[in-house]
Amino acid sequence: MKHHQIVIIGGGNAGISVAAKLKNARKNLDIAIIEPSEKHYYQPAWTLVGGGDFNINDTVKPEKNFIPNGVSWIKDAVAAFEPENNQVKTKNGEVISYDYLIVAPGIQLNWHLIEGLTETLGKNGVTSNYSFDLAPYTFDVLKSLKSGDAALFSNPGTPVKCGGAPQKIMYLVADYLRKHGLGKSTSVEFCSAGGVIFGIKKYADELLKMVGFYGIKLNFKHDLIKVDGPNQIATFKLTDANGNVTMVEKKFNMLHVTPPQSAPDFIRMSPLAIPHSDGQLPTPCQDPSELPQSYLGWIDVNKETLQHSRYNNIFALGDATNTPNAKTGAAVRKQAPVLVENLLSLLDSKPMHAKYNGYGSCPLIVGYGKLILAEFDYNNNPTETFPFDQSKPRWSMYFLKKHILPWLYWNQILKGKM
Repeated sequence: MKHHQIVIIGGGNAGISVAAKLKNARKNLDIAIIEPSEKHYYQPAWTLVGGGDFNINDTVKPEKNFIPNGVSWIKDAVAAFEPENNQVKTKNGEVISYDYLIVAPGIQLNWHLIEGLTETLGKNGVTSNYSFDLAPYTFDVLKSLKSGDAALFSNPGTPVKCGGAPQKIMYLVADYLRKHGLGKSTSVEFCSAGGVIFGIKKYADELLKMVGFYGIKLNFKHDLIKVDGPNQIATFKLTDANGNVTMVEKKFNMLHVTPPQSAPDFIRMSPLAIPHSDGQLPTPCQDPSELPQSYLGWIDVNKETLQHSRYNNIFALGDATNTPNAKTGAAVRKQAPVLVENLLSLLDSKPMHAKYNGYGSCPLIVGYGKLILAEFDYNNNPTETFPFDQSKPRWSMYFLKKHILPWLYWNQILKGKM
């Protein structure tokens, strides 16, 4: 059996940046990262890839380049947790023990919960920027649209990573069509299981102005449940104000899908997940799309300290936790230093004083060269960085998104420098 002082589950943004910050703080810490993938992705740029304004090859690099010096890389995946014994088991059958555990596995994309979707992804005009392999196809489909065509954009009822992504590509598509003289002769529709365009009024008001500018049709309480790719028909479950449910079919030439999402199954069915009201954990047969949010299997942590609610030597951050913030890379950037400070305090037998305030950021692309930078906290109060009204679309914020943030990610954030 292997033993490490600190074991980190997940080698994405959260896991790597926390490992780097810990090593930067104390070189002698014995840290291991469990991560099966040999590739590391910069996912925030996939929207721009789908709009034809970013090279997909610039969003992927070797994982080995970002494992901090002195950190052990266990190239495997976790299969089970035994928190009472301070152990995890891997898919290859290895047992690894720890003094402290940090869990950052990211979020699970449940493509299979939409009937017919997996069979037609990447063809028949069905695409998604939530996939490295599909983002380039999004632009291929966009370029093929012609007068009289219809483009649909779905948004599920579950929390999703980068909550603005389902509509960001929609604005790029609408702007592309406008620039090519097709704005009035094509149809663009947003079909969301939610009830509003954005949860914070300041930004929602500006987004609605862009919706009006492009002539986009909004369809709320529309949850995508089925895709007939060959016939290009999308079926939505429509729930009215009285709770009545009807099925609505829509023809499309382009369908951009945001899949329902949940914690990864190995988290969802583990002791780390939020228990049901009866104390039981989710089981494999349960469909996350039909369950209350608490059944989606998020890791049960204190929303301020990021320490697990039942296991004091376990922390978690990123998209798989139950913290009620936007699931974004910007949130991870603010969570990481809080977790690191609190874990070091625990190591020193001192009180934990660092608190995460729920900061999240959504760089809302609303056209080529136009971006609204939404920043907010747990209470949905705008917490803006720059000395101007960030709800207004700006070229400077688009430049930040396209050129500055990717550089900062690869060169600063993953090295624990910010």
